[in-house]
Amino acid sequence: MTILPNTNISAQNNPKMSNPLLQRSTLQYQAPAFNLIKNEHFKPAFEFGLKSHDKEVEQITNNAERPTFKNTVLALELSGVDLNRARTIFGNLSGSNTNPELQKLDEEYATVFAAHQDKIYLNSKLYQRFKAIDLNSLKGEDKKLTEYYLQKFELAGANLSENAKEKMKVINGELAALSTAFGNKLLIVRKNNAILFDDVSDLEGLSEQEIEAAKMQATEVGEEGKYLISLQNTTQQPVLQYLVNRNSRERIFKASWNRAENKDDGDTRETLEQMVRLRLQKAQLMGKSSFAEWKIQDQMAKTPDAAMKLLAQIAAPAVEKAKREADEIQKIIDEQKGNFKLQPWDWNFYAEQVRKEKYDLDDSEIKPYFEIRTVLEKGVFFAAKQMYGITFKERKDLPVYHPDVVVYEVFDKDGTSMAIYYNDFYTRDNKNGGAWMSNFVDQSHYLKQKPVIVNVYNFAKPVNDNPSLISFDDVTTMFHEFGHTLHGLFANQQYVSLSGTNVPRDYVEFPSQINEHAALDPTVLKNYAIHYKTKKAIPQDLVSKILKSGTFNSGYNVTELLAAATLDMAWHSVTDENDFKPTLEFEKEALSKYGLLMEEVPTRYHSPYFAHVFSGGYSAGYYAYTWSKTLDYNVYDWLKKNGGMTRENGERFRKYILSVGNSVDLNNAFEEFVGHKMEVQPYLDNEGLNDK
Repeated sequence: MTILPNTNISAQNNPKMSNPLLQRSTLQYQAPAFNLIKNEHFKPAFEFGLKSHDKEVEQITNNAERPTFKNTVLALELSGVDLNRARTIFGNLSGSNTNPELQKLDEEYATVFAAHQDKIYLNSKLYQRFKAIDLNSLKGEDKKLTEYYLQKFELAGANLSENAKEKMKVINGELAALSTAFGNKLLIVRKNNAILFDDVSDLEGLSEQEIEAAKMQATEVGEEGKYLISLQNTTQQPVLQYLVNRNSRERIFKASWNRAENKDDGDTRETLEQMVRLRLQKAQLMGKSSFAEWKIQDQMAKTPDAAMKLLAQIAAPAVEKAKREADEIQKIIDEQKGNFKLQPWDWNFYAEQVRKEKYDLDDSEIKPYFEIRTVLEKGVFFAAKQMYGITFKERKDLPVYHPDVVVYEVFDKDGTSMAIYYNDFYTRDNKNGGAWMSNFVDQSHYLKQKPVIVNVYNFAKPVNDNPSLISFDDVTTMFHEFGHTLHGLFANQQYVSLSGTNVPRDYVEFPSQINEHAALDPTVLKNYAIHYKTKKAIPQDLVSKILKSGTFNSGYNVTELLAAATLDMAWHSVTDENDFKPTLEFEKEALSKYGLLMEEVPTRYHSPYFAHVFSGGYSAGYYAYTWSKTLDYNVYDWLKKNGGMTRENGERFRKYILSVGNSVDLNNAFEEFVGHKMEVQPYLDNEGLNDK
């Protein structure tokens, strides 16, 4: 018989009746009932969900019948519904709207959840059931799902000896705890290292709205009459582009760079040094020489050598261009009798002057055209309608987890409702840095589920009814993250594990990077780039300047990205524990070794706050952004040769890329669309790295 999720758990002491996390939401598409969910619901939901899932897995493992797809693979795929629901909502809230109680739970359950995973994927008896299934008897998603689970077992160590498995369980528990601790430390340092200014003159160059926001932030922390600048998770901070006062720029940069190495409760160095050692031990238990070798085997790159080869092909021309850009900036500094050598905190400020001189383009001139809701609704949504025919309607009847969150219902090209979409624009002290997309509910035909998706950002919140104006870089971020949303919206799979964005990391960024190009599509740009005061569309001469400056500062941008990717790979390519050194020393040597140690161009993420790698799941995987970007530029060149961001091309992209999830061979999907294997030249050309 088929083993499906256990529904016969005793009703005695059953929290299901009173806990919204343990009930299928009655809201449209199972959107979370945030109005009912409270902190105290998570722990009992975790406990109930863990026990329930354990029983389900035990039933599958001990089933006396011959293993089949239905009684083994499908049964495992459908198990753990309550636990998955609670963990999904918890994970989203922990990242976007956490509090001390949730942080404490995160730390408490990190090792518990790691042990729970090990209990499943280090279970030899269960693994043998999967191995006993004849793959040749399966086809389509059934076969793909079986292969997916077999790989999960093998990557987890199901083939290990019992002694090695016990060691693996200990390592996994320690890594889970350290990863959670790293993330929580970054929340501490983000708050503790915000920069307080006494005098408004120190903030010369910022807009009235930005100064007002800084004043309000200071007031909120009890510093009436002062000005507070919060840190974003990247090395460079957005305000450095505008601040005239060099001392202010230096203070902010150094606060950012040194934030997690101050020998206090937010210092992450010991945590990350423990993590890289444990990761190496884990990989070597698996018979691999390095963590990177173990981690990348199920990615498109397959090997660290392939990933590093791509980075190296791009690094040399990127650094050369960055050096030319530095010379241009130094020339302006000298012409202005600055009498100082270019430093990292000067780059963005003077780069803006170079851009103005070369392209007659000033960021402050274009920013008034980018009001945040207009960009979303008349830009991001308009582009999605132009390319895919989908439309959006704001929903004010669905509960949200924070008042800033807005909700939309999404309708497909034929008018049928297809998803619920949440948007969380503004930065908060209790929100992780960066921007991301997540699912509250994954698409699945088998489960009759439609997607419920959220995009989270960290834009400055406007004050006193001022407009929320963002830079063009921020505009690009919005189109990027919505590209992930499109990947989730158009998912068309039977099973959650193969659905939507559940693809290799070095592929998942590719669809979102393609969507970035829509931001500069002439029709789209004119529709959303509307001056917040005059209500007039951006003039063509300004559009032309933006297009001409498209590869401006690309040497810097690519170099800082490659430095971070290389740094990640260096930490995880070590084969002998004795080769690890203290964090700052290791980082400097690694960047120097690969020719990426440029004093003026710091790595996008300094190791002590490299959240992607030490708390975000991108360990040995930050190269993925460059790999995906290379895929993107290959496809973008194809689009340019075939009419651009048209409806016809959008439908083709939806068919071959956005709708297939992980249900097909993704290399084949890419090659079917573009007509050839991935090439590096389109990356170099589109980034202008060969320009002299």
